[in-house]
This record gives sequence, C-alpha cells and structure tokens, in this order.
Amino acid sequence: MSLLQQLQNQILIADGAMGTMLYSYGIDQSFEQLNITHPNQVQQVHEAYIHAGATVIQTNTYGANYIKLARYGLEDQVKRINQKAVQIAKEARQKGVSIVGGIGGIHGVQALNETKEEIKRSFREQLYCLLLEGVDGLILETYYNLDELKMVLEIAREETKIPIIANVSMHVPGILENGTPLAEALQQLEALGADLVGVNCRFGPSQIITSLQSVPIPKRAFLAAYPNASLPAYRDGVLYYENEPDYFRECASQLREQGVRLVGGCCGTTPNHIKALAEGLNATNPITEKVVDFPKQDRVMLKRKRKEKSLAELAKERHTIIVELDAPKHLDMTEYHQGIQALKEAGIDAVTLADNSLATPRICNTAIAMIIKEQGIKPLVHIACRDRNLIGLQSHLMGLHILGIHEILAITGDPTKIGSFPGATSVFDVNSFKLIERIKKGNQGMSFSGHSLREHTAFTVGAAFSPNVNNVEKAIARLERKIASGADYIMTQPMYSKDKIIALKQATSHIDTPIFIGIMPLTSTKNAEFLHHEVPGIKLTDEARSRMKAAEGNRAQSTKESIAISKELLDTALEHFYGIYLITPFMRYDMIVELVNYIHQKTNSMRVKASLSSH
Repeated sequence: MSLLQQLQNQILIADGAMGTMLYSYGIDQSFEQLNITHPNQVQQVHEAYIHAGATVIQTNTYGANYIKLARYGLEDQVKRINQKAVQIAKEARQKGVSIVGGIGGIHGVQALNETKEEIKRSFREQLYCLLLEGVDGLILETYYNLDELKMVLEIAREETKIPIIANVSMHVPGILENGTPLAEALQQLEALGADLVGVNCRFGPSQIITSLQSVPIPKRAFLAAYPNASLPAYRDGVLYYENEPDYFRECASQLREQGVRLVGGCCGTTPNHIKALAEGLNATNPITEKVVDFPKQDRVMLKRKRKEKSLAELAKERHTIIVELDAPKHLDMTEYHQGIQALKEAGIDAVTLADNSLATPRICNTAIAMIIKEQGIKPLVHIACRDRNLIGLQSHLMGLHILGIHEILAITGDPTKIGSFPGATSVFDVNSFKLIERIKKGNQGMSFSGHSLREHTAFTVGAAFSPNVNNVEKAIARLERKIASGADYIMTQPMYSKDKIIALKQATSHIDTPIFIGIMPLTSTKNAEFLHHEVPGIKLTDEARSRMKAAEGNRAQSTKESIAISKELLDTALEHFYGIYLITPFMRYDMIVELVNYIHQKTNSMRVKASLSSH
C-alpha cells in the first residue's frame, strides 16, 4: 500500500531527528558525509526509529546539496552522498515502511546570498539523485522562506508524481517571516501540488499545536507536523533539549485533534519521543472535521506622515549636502559640539554617523544622533551588520523609529580583525542586501520574523557603493541589487577622479535612485598615500598624489592644495549629480565648512544661470 493510500484512513508516525542522534554519538561534522564515512551508524538511527514505531523515515540528506556541502569542501560529493543515503535507508527498511528523500531549505534563520538560479541548480541536482535511487516520496523541510519553498516545490512537482511533503518553519507561531498566515501558506503549497503540507522545526509541540489551530483541514492534501523536542537550552557552548519524551505522548492526541495525519519529530527528538507519539496515537482514527480558531489580527496603524522631506526626496529636487562627522573615540565632546555647530551654520542637510567604522569603538551613533536631532540637524545613522545579531538589529531599528530617527545607511561593516579589538567576534547574521530588505519589512509593519509591529516604520534607507573598481559593470550590477532590495539612495566611497565621476554618471544613466558622490579632503601626502595603498575601495589619481606630495611638510599648503582638489571634484560632481557626501577627515570640520560654502556659492550661480537662460 502506498504512502498516500495509508494516509487515507490512518495517522502515520514519522521518524525524529537524525542529527541529534548522530551528535549524541560524539559526531560533530557534516552529518550527510557520514553516509559515506559511517554508514552503519546512520543505518542504526533509521532502525532505532523504525523499532520505535516510525513507518515513514527520511534519508540523511537534509543538507546534501551543492550549496551546503560546499561549506565542508564536499560540493563534488552530492551524487555519492545522496545515493548512499537512499541505499542505507533501504537497508534499514522493514515491511510497510516508506522512505522519503529529505531536502532542506537553503535560506534558514540566517539569510544567505545565493541567488534563485543557484538555489534551483542546487535543488535539481539533489532531486535527481534521490529520484534515480527510487525513494517513495520527498520531504521538503525547514523552509523559513515561503517563496523558496514554492519555487522548489514547483520544480519537484514537474519532475515526479511521487508524494511530496512540504513543511514550512516559523519564527513566531502561526505566521511566516514574510507575514503570510500559516493557513494561507499551506493552502498555497497545496495548490502547487504538495500532497502533505505542514510545519517542522523551531517550536515544540505546544506552539505547533497553537499554530495549527488556525489551519483548516486541507481539501486534498494531508497535514504534517514535526515539532522539536522543546525550546533549546544553552550550556557550556552546547545547545540541548530538556523535554521528556512522555510529554510527546500527551501532545499526540492534540496533534490529532488539529487534523494531523503524519506526525514525527525534529530537532532534539529521539526514538523515545517517537515511541511516545506512537503510543499516544495507538488505534486512533484521524479526524475529518475541525473547528478553526481564527487568530486575532494585530492592528497595524497607518504610517506616520513625515513633516519634512527625506534625503532621497531632497536629492531628486535640488543639490543636497550630507556631511559625515564621526562620533569621538573618547568621551570629550567639546570639539565635536563645535564641529556640529559650525556645520549647522554652514547650511548642510544632514550629518551622517558611522557605526564604529574600521571596527573601532566610538560613542554610540544613536546617542549622538539624538543630540544633533535636538539641535535641529537631521541625523543619518549607519547600521553595520557586524556588531548585532538579528535580535539586536530588530531591537535597534525599533528604538530608532521610536526616537524619530528615520534616515539609515545599511552597511555590512568592516571585519573586526582590522580594528582595535581584533579578537572580537563579527556577527554578520545578514549582509547589507538582506538588512535593507528587513528594514523595509518594518515599513510594511512587519518585524524580521513576520510578526506585526502594530505600526509602520518610516525608514528611508541608503546603501553604500564603491565606484573605485576595475570592473564597473560588476559594481553596477551589485548596485542594482541593492536598489532592488529597497535602497532609496546611494552614497559612494570617496572619489578622487573627475573622469570617474563622469563615467559613473554614464554608467548609472538608467538609474533613477539618487546618488551622493563621496568626497573626502586630504590632510597631507602621508594621508593620501595611506588611503591610496591601504584602505580598500579608495584610489587616488596620480595627479592628486603628486599635488599633495608637492606640499609635503607644509600644513597650510597641504590644506590649500587639498581644498583646491576637492573643489575641482565638486565642480564635476555638482554638474552631474544632486547628491554630495562630504567626509570629514580627522575632525577637520573647518575644511568641510569651506567646501559647504563653496557648494552653496556654486549652486546659487548655477540656479541664476539656469534662470537667465530660461528667459
């Protein structure tokens, strides 16, 4: 009798966690590689689950795809690892046991960089390996990204008619990370041809049951549930699960009441948990009707209206000046306050504040942002992915919104090893692309997890761009990806070539997103050579370096020459772009004030000429 035929009249018991069992044996490496190196131990796990009562087992192939195996240098072993996994499962199989080929999601809790095409290629390769070995079905599990699951489900359905189980994973009960209610998501998966739809991982039985209360029994497909043993605890650097298997016996009947036809276990579960499920469901029939408990929807308020235009809006209308004046590395704010006051009087549009640039700690830029905001200056706060995990990033963004700070520059951040604490840990749960996307979710009223924020944030998001590269086309493609992710404007790294400014204008003529040209005055020939040779993404022209060299040893002459170089660059930038981004070197705000005054004189002259020519 086939898997789907069995499900018509009974609840089937699936297996539990493979990785948990193998880890308990003292194995801490690619679990999928063990299909080749330790096949007997993998087989023993299958046999233990079958003995516990499982009639549906999945192959040890959760991460056996090109993308995930590449982390271990095993990307060339995809075919061999998948083939061996099916063979091991068949060796362990007993009469009446079905084997489903396991394929895990690529985008898990930590968003990765793989493109859709890369995911498709990786999925197809693993899919074909499993199908050629003759599995009874497929299980697509631990997909936090609904679009990814729908994409691979469509591919799988086109290639095979065998049963497909499609399981989503959630950060919060009842809703996916893109804000889709669980019931709606499962309906979409059923419409795309999944034979079983359900939930696995992240939550223990209680929250899985709560989530399923809003899910009606599917019209064609069956429901599946693979809860974790519990929420994990953390001790001595190791995650572990404390849930007693007897708890699963008590929860089995509640899963049945939600209409579940296939129930197994995910992280932390063992054969004892599966045995408890089997005992809890012994001789019980599946239900065919249930009362759906529709969850109350969080009220989402309308987006707050801005009282003033964003930097992106300003830069589409007129020349706009952003000045970077980084927070001090110490607690003496005297000079910083003087600089801020001078910039305000000069008439800038915003002060931008780096987030511990070059991995060196400074006064928190949010604190500085509030200080200058109270003085009537618009703050533009950088957020680096390096220093905060997803929890910290979400909390930080919520705090910025509450403080009324809505201008953000999303950057990946310099690695910690180049800074003053090289032993510190770099987080990088996301990169700048993913951070931009997640910030924009807040503008839709959703948190990173898809949960309602009960209010729309109002962030305008800038993105960084390095134009000082050899392959301009590749750099522009990366820029376009940031814009596609939701960037509202672009800020370039410092540019020291008029020709490159013109070339950038030509290369971005098809882009409507405002671009702020970065210009940073030089302070000396030593500074010029350091930037040129040692700072990634910055290159000076030979002319600029030779002019600074000629002023070596004379501070006043060096300043004069630097200002002259900067004004020449500004002439070109103002002709082709509305956005100007001035970076203050070593708190030399006096140099920036002179350049701001020059910009105002220049733009006033440009407006007069434009007005005269129109008459």
